[in-house]
Amino acid sequence: MARSPYQKLKPLYIMNYLLQNSDEDHPVTMKQIVEYLDAQGISAERKSVYDDLEALRVFGLDIVHVEAGRFQGYFVAQRSFELPELKLLVDSVQSSKFITHKKTATLIRKIEKLASIHEAQLLQRQVYVKNRIKTMNESIYFNVDEIHNGISQNKKIQFKYFEYTIEKTRHFRKDGAFYVVSPYALTWDDENYYMVAYDSEAGIIKHYRVDKMTEISVIEQARDGKEAFESLDMAMYARKDFGMFSGEEERVKLRFENHLVGAVLDRLGREVMIIRDGDTHFTVSADIVVSPQFFAWVTGFGTSAEIIGPDKVVAEMAAHIRSVAKLYERSDKEADK
Repeated sequence: MARSPYQKLKPLYIMNYLLQNSDEDHPVTMKQIVEYLDAQGISAERKSVYDDLEALRVFGLDIVHVEAGRFQGYFVAQRSFELPELKLLVDSVQSSKFITHKKTATLIRKIEKLASIHEAQLLQRQVYVKNRIKTMNESIYFNVDEIHNGISQNKKIQFKYFEYTIEKTRHFRKDGAFYVVSPYALTWDDENYYMVAYDSEAGIIKHYRVDKMTEISVIEQARDGKEAFESLDMAMYARKDFGMFSGEEERVKLRFENHLVGAVLDRLGREVMIIRDGDTHFTVSADIVVSPQFFAWVTGFGTSAEIIGPDKVVAEMAAHIRSVAKLYERSDKEADK
């Protein structure tokens, strides 16, 4: 029998077979390993396979030998990722709105390859992608890559920015002209991915939805705004900006019923100071970018939450509620006709 050109790669084939086909509940036998090698055109005697297994152990692959009566088998015990960790990765990909359906399927298939085929089947049973809301922008991965290129090369980037019309078509802002900014970071907020960048014309830090950027490229201009970004607390920035909507920053005092403490800590962070207000309520003060999104968050708690200061923000909240209420007052009148 002619010697296979892959004969020297025999240990690698064995490693690949073990990683793909074995786990604690599914050890593979020496016979299965030899048959697999034979199917690849690689001749192997049992002794040489034993030697290869030992070499792989020395290399660092955690191969466990099991015996049960007359049965003997081998499996890879310690992997780069345990099954619960892979499940977390799959869940993250599934729940990310900015990852398209097509890319979600591709990424999950890649994650499955980090497990044995048996564990991959367990992951597949827990994949629910079909009816999830996902972005329509397939170029988001290129966008992320280019943003990172701009950051690592200390260069500005240019891009076009759009929003969707009611016909689900793209409408470009600034009449389709390019935005030119200095990128500094990518951040995640309210299930969306944002680029944080310095706008030289406005002289301030701004943020942009990554899935609404297109025709992005690095340009030969050095970034500016370094001091503005370094003075920015990214964690606080995302926490203040509800849904990344713009507005004026204010020190806002709020009053909540006690059962909402978990929701408040989730949104404002565990560092926020909680002050008891009687037996059933508490108050907090936080720096907030006041916007309709912030008002919507507060009104979502109904009568269990209220803004108590400053007066300016209380008045804006009251005006917001009245404007929303008018929509339904008009609907009631039309229904009575």
